[in-house]
Amino acid sequence: MRTNVFRQSLDRVRNLGILAHVDAGKTTVTERMLFLTGMTHKTGEVHDGTTVTDFDPQERERGITIFAAAVACEWNDHRFTVIDTPGHVDFSDEVERSLRVLDGAVAVFDAVAGVEPQSESVWRRADRYGVPRIAFVNKMDRVGADFTAAVDSIRDRLHPLALPVQLPIGAEDGFTGVVDLVRMRALTWPARTVVAGPIPDELAEAARKARFALEEAVAEQHSGALEEFYARSGLSDATLVRALRELTLTGAVVAVLCGAAYRDIGVEPLLDAVVDYLPSPLDRPPVRGDGFELAADPAEPLAALVFKVQATGTGRLTFVRVYAGTLRKGMQVRDAGTGRIERIGRILLVQADRHEELQEAVAGRIVAVIGPKQARAGATLCAPDATVLLEPPTITEPVVSVAVEARTNAETERLATALARMAEEDPSLVVRTDPESGQTLLSGVGELHLEVAVEKIRRDRGIEVAVGRPQVAYRETVLRGVSGFRYRYAKQNGGQGQFADLVIDVEPIHVDAEKVDAAGGFEFRSTVVGGRVPAEYVRAVEAGCRDALSDGPLGGHQVLGVRVTLTDGSTHPVDSSERSFRLGGRAALREALRASEMALLEPLVELTVTAPEESVGAVLGDIAARRGRVLDSVTRGSTVVVTATAPLAEVFGYVTRLRSRTQGRGTFTSRPLGYDRAPAR
Repeated sequence: MRTNVFRQSLDRVRNLGILAHVDAGKTTVTERMLFLTGMTHKTGEVHDGTTVTDFDPQERERGITIFAAAVACEWNDHRFTVIDTPGHVDFSDEVERSLRVLDGAVAVFDAVAGVEPQSESVWRRADRYGVPRIAFVNKMDRVGADFTAAVDSIRDRLHPLALPVQLPIGAEDGFTGVVDLVRMRALTWPARTVVAGPIPDELAEAARKARFALEEAVAEQHSGALEEFYARSGLSDATLVRALRELTLTGAVVAVLCGAAYRDIGVEPLLDAVVDYLPSPLDRPPVRGDGFELAADPAEPLAALVFKVQATGTGRLTFVRVYAGTLRKGMQVRDAGTGRIERIGRILLVQADRHEELQEAVAGRIVAVIGPKQARAGATLCAPDATVLLEPPTITEPVVSVAVEARTNAETERLATALARMAEEDPSLVVRTDPESGQTLLSGVGELHLEVAVEKIRRDRGIEVAVGRPQVAYRETVLRGVSGFRYRYAKQNGGQGQFADLVIDVEPIHVDAEKVDAAGGFEFRSTVVGGRVPAEYVRAVEAGCRDALSDGPLGGHQVLGVRVTLTDGSTHPVDSSERSFRLGGRAALREALRASEMALLEPLVELTVTAPEESVGAVLGDIAARRGRVLDSVTRGSTVVVTATAPLAEVFGYVTRLRSRTQGRGTFTSRPLGYDRAPAR
């Protein structure tokens, strides 16, 4: 009986994220959701710095979301956990970790710009985790807003079957509401409160055609709806909602709504759509791993994933998604990755920067806990006697580094502690020591990412930090390898020695070695026959080769895009061991890379520059001077949007130059685009 009651309550849970490109209105949408659900009694505004989810001082000063923030609210007897995610590319790791634990998402698009670079980036990340989505075309009241063009850009650039379930009433300043194509009614907001009524006569025919097109598209994708469509020459409202939900859960379609959140238009039907179309935890597949499968059930063994760690004035908050079992206050849990036993001191329902204490959290809930001392993002918390290991989120690779040091010797140790804690909170920040200069290097996803991190240390820790010039993370790759490269590793220092005899081939993975993607990585294979190198030694050779990739011959950079084949070798009856073959494999590949033709790779970014039409010539000239390559140029009213690629190293400080070229009216965004060959130096 308790399980049935639990399933009924869990069916009314929605764990969703709000995803968007920066400035698409994502945080404003979230604020209106919180106000309408009664979680807040006054709508916060981004420009006033009064929003609930952007509570960090830097977020309020910069007017952008930097840290993913979770809030809980209720709508139509359904419990929502909403995570407002950053829209800036430099904070994409926050989006990645949030998507790993979400059941569904609302993708917000600007009605003027349509799909923008970061919209595309977060969409692909959601694809990777199989997160069902609905779309909300926001800012329909802006000059140049075009709902049809926005939907077309979703179809063309993101490639889902995007199905409008609404039509706008009016446009730009005259935008007053929407036509609900599912229930065939008009929704308007004459006093910022929704009023339902009949569809205006001038839109009746367009609405009828759009409803039929919606029914037809759904029937083509859904077998149950197809039968009713042919039997009745249409679909009932209930069948349409049910079919849209089932197709959304499978990712076959994306329902598209529209509105103007700043003017409170369209948010109530968006909340209804979250209930109608997005999944509950019961609709998501069970969590699976090596030898286990766990459903969202409080009676199952505990399985919870840590997706965020945050240091606060009251202690260390560890944010977790409970996938199975029940997490209780005071219980002991095991960190499956390290084996460490941690104690759950408190369980908190998170409301951005405020918290409500709970006694337990059952499967399907997203909560914060106080107690674990060393659990990091990506860790699995499970019962001590039933170890399960969940797949962690992917960590975004750092591409920019700066040297940091305390201005006084007295603060050096405090800075080291602060950097270590910051890297613990944000896995995409990496702290290391340069072996040549001895400087402390802080690496991150972009300039703004590092700027925010350093400012956080200054404000939160009161440490004055000196920061060096940004440096990009170069890589190396093989253009032309070597075949039959023989290397003999022999050490004799008294007693048992070390011996490994190896023959390897080295070649580039990609046929087109002019351009190597960051994910090109490394491949290893063995063609040794006759047992000349035992299997356990082959594995050791592979491990040694992986060790060698961290230090390329051109400049000590990581090596990408290389395949190593072990073709032959020999052993010594006494001196050979796994250790000797690992050391031999590392030394062999290092020497083979020195004998190969190598190339230096530099990170690329895609720039999307918006500038006044009269400044386009200066902007294009500046892009060319930065070794950029223009891909596209589109005129939108009196502005031009230029898409180009450029080396990341050439983009540092670009915002200042762009403003000077456009009298302060130009803006740009960027996103990582892999690696390409750097010019000879």
